Amino acid sequence: MPVAMITGGSKGLGRALAGALAGEGWDLVLDARTAGVLEETARELSGRYGTRVVAVPGDVTDAAHRADLVAAAGSLGGLDLLVSNASVLGAEPLVRLDALPLEGLRRALETNVVAALGLVQEALPALRASEAGAVVVISSDAAAEPYPTWGGYGASKAALDQLAAVLGEEEPGLRVWAVDPGDMATDLYAAAVPEDADASRPSPESVAPAFLRLVRERPAGGRYAAPALLEGAAGQGGGTR
Repeated sequence: MPVAMITGGSKGLGRALAGALAGEGWDLVLDARTAGVLEETARELSGRYGTRVVAVPGDVTDAAHRADLVAAAGSLGGLDLLVSNASVLGAEPLVRLDALPLEGLRRALETNVVAALGLVQEALPALRASEAGAVVVISSDAAAEPYPTWGGYGASKAALDQLAAVLGEEEPGLRVWAVDPGDMATDLYAAAVPEDADASRPSPESVAPAFLRLVRERPAGGRYAAPALLEGAAGQGGGTR
């Protein structure tokens, strides 16, 4: 069976993607910082879909943890898809740049960019060995548009987009996609903008089919917006936070 690794896989978009892939017969390696929630997610998905799901709790900024994730994929037979979903905001709630703690920005860059690249580096031998190796990084419209208070988070996602674009050029044997999932009802968004937490937004589960389309159809690498994929147009760009 194909094997996918998803960081930030215990809830929100990560969990939704894990469920969608498990439903297609994928085995999974899931990462998150909160062990109890992650292990419960792994048990639930394995029981529902009958696939192998390995929970590896830890922090993606830890090099030893990243090595453990790749080793777990190896125990399942290899790695075909890496989904870099783990993210931090840099400030909760989000604040203007004149009030953004520099340590918060460092944390966002370390988690959203540096750790993502570190995991790609660790996983590249396994991804290159796959007949259909692919990398998905979770982007944001804040990477491309200047929304007030989203500057630090958006800067980290813009850097991640650029890393993904260059990786696609340097690794022509892989598919590398940056995907803007659009606004969703997640804990991350609620923490970012608490005053909007009660507004109606799409669920992560409603967005997951866009990612399945990428995996099934394997279009050219690049930046995609989930709403466009859901509408049936595999065009690049656009989207929302």
